[in-house]
Amino acid sequence: MRATMILVTGLAVLVANLVMAAGPYRFENIDGGEHDLSDWAGRPVLVVNTASRCGFTPQYEGLQGLYDRYRDRGLVVLAVPSNDFRQELATEAEVKDFCELTFGLDLPMTTITHVRGDAAHAFYADLKQSSGWEPNWNFNKVLIGADGQVKATWGATARPLSGTITDAIEAELPTN
Repeated sequence: MRATMILVTGLAVLVANLVMAAGPYRFENIDGGEHDLSDWAGRPVLVVNTASRCGFTPQYEGLQGLYDRYRDRGLVVLAVPSNDFRQELATEAEVKDFCELTFGLDLPMTTITHVRGDAAHAFYADLKQSSGWEPNWNFNKVLIGADGQVKATWGATARPLSGTITDAIEAELPTN
């Protein structure tokens, strides 16, 4: 148990020291154009790999809730649809319609993107190379702090509006 705790703590420190600002990390925008993480420099960004046909898909509601609660203070929630776990719809148009109609999403969203393996997007490939961490299922979350460093990662079972996630986000936001 103690060895596991030390290993997990060591990984958390390694992940926390990973600087993602080195990019450039550009994602294709589901609406056309691109999302460039450097455009959000100085702001916390929660990057979440998502899927429309997953048991965790209802977390979209919580992700939108986070965005609604904190966007005026600078938080960006970036949804990254992925079919790496074979639970995403076939086209970006289907994903966009599903998310807007079912969950009323207006948070930034990418096109369908690989998040693991040889075809992983550079953001995820660099995260894995630097820390060993990669999404092991849909709705894994990565919080990049306002300083461009990875502050925390969470698996699929961590609910977006949980205290663990909101506390970490609030620590990165300017005080009002």
